[in-house]
Amino acid sequence: MIADYIQAALDVAHYEIIDNPEPYYGEVTALPGVYATGETLEACRNSLSEVIEGWLIISLKKNLPIPPIEGISIEPYQQTAV
Repeated sequence: MIADYIQAALDVAHYEIIDNPEPYYGEVTALPGVYATGETLEACRNSLSEVIEGWLIISLKKNLPIPPIEGISIEPYQQTAV
């Protein structure tokens, strides 16, 4: 499920070339603060994948909302009282 979410986020990411030593820039606008750069598009996508994963871990740990992407949702674990 997490791998599917990351792939969907990469699929909807916006990529552009910027004036930078790492000229490839990618961001996922649906996920605040999620962006990466790279020397190649592949390097940028690999970095962006790691950033998305880290963003998900922090969001889950802090019980923050995670927006669905391309119909894929990740819901935080809800512990129920016994």
